[in-house]
Amino acid sequence: MTDIRTDLKENRPLLFDGAMGTCFAALPGRAEERCELANLLHPEEIASIHRAYLEAGCRAIKTNTFTVGVDLAQGREELAGQLIQAGGRLALEAADGRDAYVFADIGPAPEGGKLSRGENYCRQADLFLARGVTHFLAETLPSDEGIGELARHLKARCPEAFLIVSFAVAFDGTTCEGFSGRTLLRRTAALPEVDAVGFNCVSSPHHMLEYIRTLDLSGITLSVMPNAGYPSVLGRRTVFQGTPDYFGQKLAQIAQAGAAIVGGCCGTTPEHLARAAALVGRPPVTLHAQAAKELPRKPKPHVNTLAEKLDSGKRVVAVELDPPVDDDISFFLDGVRDLRDAGADAVTLADCPIGRPRADSSLLACKIKRELGVEPLPHMTCRDRNLNATKALLLGLSIEGVHNVLLVTGDPIPSQDRDEVKSVFNFNSRKLARYVSGLNETVLQTPFRIFGALNLNVRNFEIQLKLAQEKEANGVTGFLTQPVLSREALENLKLARQTLKGKLLGGVFPMVSHKNAVFLNNEVPGMRVCDEITALYEGKDRDAAEDLAVTISARIAREIAPYTDGVYLMTPFKRVALMTRIIREL
Repeated sequence: MTDIRTDLKENRPLLFDGAMGTCFAALPGRAEERCELANLLHPEEIASIHRAYLEAGCRAIKTNTFTVGVDLAQGREELAGQLIQAGGRLALEAADGRDAYVFADIGPAPEGGKLSRGENYCRQADLFLARGVTHFLAETLPSDEGIGELARHLKARCPEAFLIVSFAVAFDGTTCEGFSGRTLLRRTAALPEVDAVGFNCVSSPHHMLEYIRTLDLSGITLSVMPNAGYPSVLGRRTVFQGTPDYFGQKLAQIAQAGAAIVGGCCGTTPEHLARAAALVGRPPVTLHAQAAKELPRKPKPHVNTLAEKLDSGKRVVAVELDPPVDDDISFFLDGVRDLRDAGADAVTLADCPIGRPRADSSLLACKIKRELGVEPLPHMTCRDRNLNATKALLLGLSIEGVHNVLLVTGDPIPSQDRDEVKSVFNFNSRKLARYVSGLNETVLQTPFRIFGALNLNVRNFEIQLKLAQEKEANGVTGFLTQPVLSREALENLKLARQTLKGKLLGGVFPMVSHKNAVFLNNEVPGMRVCDEITALYEGKDRDAAEDLAVTISARIAREIAPYTDGVYLMTPFKRVALMTRIIREL
């Protein structure tokens, strides 16, 4: 048959098949079975689905191997090999004698498996090549991690191999790992070993069409395979209510908008693709879309006084004050007012520290910004919100003029509460930073200044530095450190200054008693108080201990000044008056 590159140059949209999983689950007694195992257990049923798509007019079909990467990640290499061998054979046999291409279907490799994502993809590619499959679709990807490795490996092993890379984006153009589809498209299309790039899954055909119309597709061979619509649950079944006629019309519009390769994902059946085949047809279409829609001009960004002061090279003072545990915030507001009057540049607000509920840090941030004119820095954890809730909260913060956030993974829920209170943890702080960076680029008129946490008191600080560098790569521009209360923490701070590009606010925690120092050393993760400082508090009453705290905190602030861009003061036991004394000493 015609070489696929020649085929695409003839400006004929290449029509892929739809959802093997949807069709298999609809068969009697198969709803609870794993679709890929049917390559071994029910091969004729899989072959029949392949044939149905080909008879519907599809000119490319995918092997039934979407989740094999999970088997490899979990060490089930023998099973993975069997599924790929059987899946490749069934698809090749179904396409034999027809004007159709067979694509090896590679789904997203999970994180944290026995193989890296790149190794996982390359291992699958080798198994497919051994079976004689030379066209590849890496689909439903949340990121481009490992794709460069796959592309180079594939072309080195088989120069004529054809590779499509397809990312799963929501209607706002963001993947579940917080990547911008626009960035992924541009970055992947720049890889010389990648032949086509695009999007599939998650979004309906309407939203996929609207999204690609906003993109610059010049020089890109675009692939688009939307879902039949959005899912709903009937009983225990997930169903898609998008009709074949509607899907076919939208897919034809997607082809006219610039997609050289089109097809279906979740919920799309041979009937959906048959309607598409009749409408997409084979008349010439433009491979590249018209110029991207001009986006509305953004209003002038709001002022971010904390960011402006940091960028100007001036030292800043940020003070952490915990939100209240009830709805009486008179003490909290009075404390913020006193800190502001003493010279604090920002007040940071923890997000339910140690997993215990307190007043929402973001709502309080909006209140003190609006009513007191204080620049807030709310902490935002990954523990209690999924991606949708996080985006909604960020939009609300931006509307209220709050444009600084400290992103942390978050403390776990206390073990005794876990039967009633469930964590979310859809992502970690690095992925959350990437997501916020994407919003900065595409949605927000005033970008967030993104801060991260840096623990100077861990044993293997090199690992902390590596994570901090990953955070910077994902958009973090500054770090608030854990307290410097030991010589080791000071040395780690010096190393951080040499290694990191972002601004550093050095942590200062005023100890208020000997008991306080001992408790922190033994029961609070991330804290380390040296023996010399602890010993200084022995026998001190409250007043003497506070005087000592002011002296030690001011001394530490001076010691860390050459390696930081400001200080991050942490208020112990609501002692705001102590903090105002320290600020004035600074």
